[in-house]
Amino acid sequence: MTAARSANQDAIAAFLAMLAAERGAAANTLDAYRRDLNGAADLIGDLVGADRAALAGLGEAWAELAPASLARKASALRQFYAFLVDDGRRDDDPGDALPRLRPRRPLPRLLSHADIAALFAAAEADAATGDSAAIRMLALVEMLYGSGLRATELVSLSMVAVARDAPLLMITGKGGQQRMVPIGERARAALNTWLRMRPAGGRHVFPSPRGGHLTRVRLFQLLRDLALRAGLDPERVSPHVLRHAFATHLLEGGADLRVLQILLGHADIATTQIYTHVDGARLVDLVNKRHPLAGVAVKPAC
Repeated sequence: MTAARSANQDAIAAFLAMLAAERGAAANTLDAYRRDLNGAADLIGDLVGADRAALAGLGEAWAELAPASLARKASALRQFYAFLVDDGRRDDDPGDALPRLRPRRPLPRLLSHADIAALFAAAEADAATGDSAAIRMLALVEMLYGSGLRATELVSLSMVAVARDAPLLMITGKGGQQRMVPIGERARAALNTWLRMRPAGGRHVFPSPRGGHLTRVRLFQLLRDLALRAGLDPERVSPHVLRHAFATHLLEGGADLRVLQILLGHADIATTQIYTHVDGARLVDLVNKRHPLAGVAVKPAC
């Protein structure tokens, strides 16, 4: 192994250890950073000692990448070089020579209040028949829209996380991070009804007949079937769309962005800001009603 390659591997290992220890980065995140850094090292050789010209050349090597992939690789390297400076391995930070293309994050599809009402009307009508699968479906929908859970968080929910009549759920989210999520009265009632009918045994709230828990794919399928019965386009409905509707409708109702960040389990509030795409008319109305000068007459010019 060459000296440069050895130095690269040592620095990359130290950087990843820092991410794991100080930022609680998940294993998948660490693997992605490792691949990006090793890929850059394959292109320029001496990654630790690379100068600005070498890093600028990466833009050409990455020219065919999708914008999101290019932005991710550049971000990984910028963080890596900032770490090298902080760790005393370099005196300068050449990271500003890297491409700065920022991908546009597409907004998830949004369901209106009328769409949500139609979806719940169908779910409640199905559950009224007393069918256990329909009662389970109502509980799933109530918790997706009522608590903003991710699909994985919902299907993997354990019995120990659901204390009887407690207003909060203990959720384990991305990276193993835990958070408390409120569960509304409607969702609690639907969940309690399901728990009374739930098959005995197992540790998951929504068990699978084959063992383990309901899968994300099956949840996706069940939700689209429900959308069809509600008269909605099934292409517009998914677990994430309901989570998005939960966030957007809370903001429309006046929820604080920081509170929403906690409810959704976002590590960075920048992720939460994707849910602030309220319409321009509402923003104008908000300024006209809440600004300190709202309602103050304008003095005519002399």
